[in-house]
Amino acid sequence: MSISIPDVRVCFVGDSFVAGLGDSAGLGWVGRIANESRRRGLPLTTYNLGVRRDTSLLICERLAREVAPRLAQAELPRIVVSYGVNDTILENESTRVSRADSVAALRSIRIASGPTELMFIGPPAVDDDAQNERISALSDALREEAGSVDIPYLECFESTVADSVWRRQVREGDGYHPDAAGYERLAAIIERPLLAWVSPHAIATSQA
Repeated sequence: MSISIPDVRVCFVGDSFVAGLGDSAGLGWVGRIANESRRRGLPLTTYNLGVRRDTSLLICERLAREVAPRLAQAELPRIVVSYGVNDTILENESTRVSRADSVAALRSIRIASGPTELMFIGPPAVDDDAQNERISALSDALREEAGSVDIPYLECFESTVADSVWRRQVREGDGYHPDAAGYERLAAIIERPLLAWVSPHAIATSQA
């Protein structure tokens, strides 16, 4: 007797942290969570749509056209979005994207996603104290906006800025991205709430 496996498809849309840049194991946090999901008996169809150096505005611009063909036939579609670090990089004495525009992009993404449920993963810490202050402020603003438009928000900044493994790996890397051990720590932060959110029971409850 065959067992019916629910068709849960998840698009992970974001920046180089979503893409797993710097991970010598080639998994990043997205790959690790996909592996853990299979281990638990819930095989997800995952699409990694992370693009290096993408800001919130670039992610917002491409999200709808990239997720549409991947989720069109899904029984249980989900979208996970993550950005913030690139928005807070200084170029010509100003951030690449203003805090107000970063927040507005989240509102636009909510609209572009239509009825598909969203989760937002907040930006992690980097090896620059001044930029970390900007990331922290943006994370707070995005969390507030996510709450106002009913998007689950998973905060990662406070957990990573205080994590010695994450900070050391980022420092030993390019100042932004860790190697495998760092991504393992980030996956551990994200794993439980994200897998609970994409479980068929949780999806059925939200649809009801």
